[in-house]
Amino acid sequence: MTPQGFNENSRLRASDADRDAAASVINNALAEGRLTADEHSDRLDSIYSAKTQGELVPLLEDLPGAGSAAAPVPSPPAGDVARQGRGARIVAIFSGASRKGGWHAEPVMEILAVFGGVDLDFREAVLPGQEVVVRATAILGGVDIIVPPEMRVVDGGGVAILGGRDIAGGSVESSGPDAPVLRIEGNCVLGGIDVKRKARKRKGIKDGSRLGIGAPGEFGVGGILGQVREHQHAVHRQIREQRRELHDQIREQRRQMRRGWTGDDE
Repeated sequence: MTPQGFNENSRLRASDADRDAAASVINNALAEGRLTADEHSDRLDSIYSAKTQGELVPLLEDLPGAGSAAAPVPSPPAGDVARQGRGARIVAIFSGASRKGGWHAEPVMEILAVFGGVDLDFREAVLPGQEVVVRATAILGGVDIIVPPEMRVVDGGGVAILGGRDIAGGSVESSGPDAPVLRIEGNCVLGGIDVKRKARKRKGIKDGSRLGIGAPGEFGVGGILGQVREHQHAVHRQIREQRRELHDQIREQRRQMRRGWTGDDE
């Protein structure tokens, strides 16, 4: 076999598409119970740090589907690369990623959230055409998507294991024949995929002055709205702090487990 055959002796540099194909194999293996969460995490780290195709082979050789993933992924023509862009693949591992405002969506988007979160807001996004496909995988993480009232959401199917897939229903605006379509495909393990429908924010309103929102201590509607807003900010801060603490605890547990496996003491 030649080095281009993607075998264990291959020294050909691995591409992002090669790593994504390998990651999909171990994601399926985790969903099927063939790998534990720790084994999946270790292999995923090794996959995204691999420099050559040969380094990917031992990470997949004991799993079904490795043969199809081991085939080299052909590079698309230069014109296709320009159209796809880097935004077609979003990976959040122990971190977060977001797309909102006037961002340019891709026809097909691959999302991977592992101990992290990805937020997509399509209300002001520039769409590439009539349909956008989002293929999401959430493992101990979450993918939150917001769509405008006129966007039709189609559930392309997926599996939730100790997790949840909450897909927004239809609306009057999304029932039109020319409505843009968002197709959701994906699996989640101890994680979630959440699609919500929200109206666009009214431009020109950057604070509560035009709505009569007062200070939290004031009486009337303004004071009540001010209290609600202050409470929301406090909840968001608490959630962020809890997420950081959870991530720190998980990292420390993994370090202790690895020291136990290797017998190293610090």
